[in-house]
Amino acid sequence: MFEQIRESFRSMLAGASAPTERRAVLAEMKQTLVRARLGVDDLRGGLAASRRRLDEERRQLETVSRRLGLARQIGDAETVQVAERFERQHGEHVAVLEAKLAIQERELSLVEAEVVEMTAEFRSALAGADPGSAPRTPLVDPLEDESSRLNDELDGLARARSRSAREAQADDRLADLKRRMGK
Repeated sequence: MFEQIRESFRSMLAGASAPTERRAVLAEMKQTLVRARLGVDDLRGGLAASRRRLDEERRQLETVSRRLGLARQIGDAETVQVAERFERQHGEHVAVLEAKLAIQERELSLVEAEVVEMTAEFRSALAGADPGSAPRTPLVDPLEDESSRLNDELDGLARARSRSAREAQADDRLADLKRRMGK
């Protein structure tokens, strides 16, 4: 996810000959790390929200399954049919949320690892280590090009955070509606 950013910083550090240029690149790296850590926090928040939604959906599945058993005991075919439909729907929701949770956990793991690597690279660059022999490609304005790439990455994180917030809000509304309808 952050590989382009890291490569850009390596390239910029390799090309920064003056101490002021190097300080500017290091300051930008630090700022990017802060944003990346905020992105990790957002991913953790989304993961926690997904876990809560999954727990709630499992409770609803359990309730519907219990009601299905009661409907079968009293022999009400129509109620059994409705309860079976709800049980199937909740079971599908649980399966989807479990898959989503697994993906979010994997994404968080990958991003955390990348942030750890970026932090190590930043500390190394801060200590004055050579960024390596990264090939330099001629750019019209390297800082502007790298800045736009960073902004694209950050915009992607902001969109993901916004989408997670909207999903959580929609889930809350749905849960509220279900409570009001007595289901």
